[in-house]
Amino acid sequence: MTTVPTRYLGELAVSAQGLGCMGMSHGYGATDDAQSIATLHHALDLGVTFWDTSDFYGTGHNEELIGRAVAGRRDEVVLATKFGFANRLGEPTLVRGDAAYVRQACDASLRRLGVDHIDLYYQHRVDPQVPIEETVGAMAELVQAGKVRYLGLSEAGAGTIRRAHAVHPISALQSEWSLWTRDLEAEVAPVCRELGIGMVPFSPLGRGFLTGRYSSVEGLAETDVRRTQPRFADGNLERNLAIVAKLNELADVKGVTAGQLALAWVQHRGDDVVPIPGTRRQRYLEENLAALAVELSPEDLAAIEAAAPPEQIAGTRYDATSLTFVNG
Repeated sequence: MTTVPTRYLGELAVSAQGLGCMGMSHGYGATDDAQSIATLHHALDLGVTFWDTSDFYGTGHNEELIGRAVAGRRDEVVLATKFGFANRLGEPTLVRGDAAYVRQACDASLRRLGVDHIDLYYQHRVDPQVPIEETVGAMAELVQAGKVRYLGLSEAGAGTIRRAHAVHPISALQSEWSLWTRDLEAEVAPVCRELGIGMVPFSPLGRGFLTGRYSSVEGLAETDVRRTQPRFADGNLERNLAIVAKLNELADVKGVTAGQLALAWVQHRGDDVVPIPGTRRQRYLEENLAALAVELSPEDLAAIEAAAPPEQIAGTRYDATSLTFVNG
């Protein structure tokens, strides 16, 4: 079995790389439950024990899938899920953080997961209509009740993180962080480090783009969310492909893939950083895990960052509507 190092999100010990499970139910086209469960079990066998899901993914299907995979092996998994999108995939998007909804959502997640507690419970997006103190106060009650062990936020702004942490310790902040999304480095990451909050980057491979496997959206399913994202749009895509080409050149020199190089860069952000690359396939799981062994010198890091300067990334990471829920 591969030995995966341990990192800490606050006081919560997790595998140094986790597994994002969204794509097993949502966002990237057709899914295959049997394939996904086999990959989840393979992840455990390899030592990737930190799994990330949400009640939003597949409108509950992902939690049910994780529940099937974790049955009989619950003690091996550090299980993280999220709440907040009250109407899931409805329009317009409705985010709720009121105390009654927090309690309702947690109980529903526990039922779908088939477990008696959640190790790390995140607010998926901050509700602008509800004081964060009310939301985290209700989440703290879940800890006291033994339904949740640790608390997290997702895509929260620096001020919100401070206010939340004053109510109850926040163990982790989950936000997008990769070579082409570095928003949190200016204010959010310093606040997390000041307060001892770990960081969990999602989409550390730029929704797969930084692997170099996508040169257009033509091969993507019609339901693939990337078809609607500005960075994959005509014009932006071509400019971003030039950045991937430079990463490929650097990766070739080190004898790794562009994806492994990009993921190793995220892993090198600090010992308080635990990325959760997502995949449904065992071979990509293994490829991602191998990034933990990639050593990067200061010169390597400088060359990688020079190949992907933030100001040259073309397009925003979300459409205008989705961006309104970021840094709340």
